[in-house]
Amino acid sequence: MEEKDFIRAVSERTGLTRQEAADLTRATLETLAHRLSSGEARDLITELPEGLAESVRRGATERIEHIDFEETVRRVAERNMLKQEEADRGVRAVLAELREAVSDKEFGDLMSQLGADFAQAAASG
Repeated sequence: MEEKDFIRAVSERTGLTRQEAADLTRATLETLAHRLSSGEARDLITELPEGLAESVRRGATERIEHIDFEETVRRVAERNMLKQEEADRGVRAVLAELREAVSDKEFGDLMSQLGADFAQAAASG
């Protein structure tokens, strides 16, 4: 999947403009990367288009940050000046598109590190 297709799909799922969806997608990927081990971040990067992969690279840290789904939504909303509901819908859409964009194995590995609340959000995205 190409980056523009990913962004377009997030835009369609959320009702946000493409620019808003692009900003939200980047913020979501950067924030999710805080939760990943360096190995998992590398694995995810290899399966994403370069622009999306760069967002994961920017967010990757040596120390895993244990934030839940709600805190992720709060951070994305704050960063993009969105309402909480818009950010929630957006993070769910990004997770749902990740499920389409990466292999089943990679998506399973990603969800195992993110946790059950993220897996539930991806299923409802």
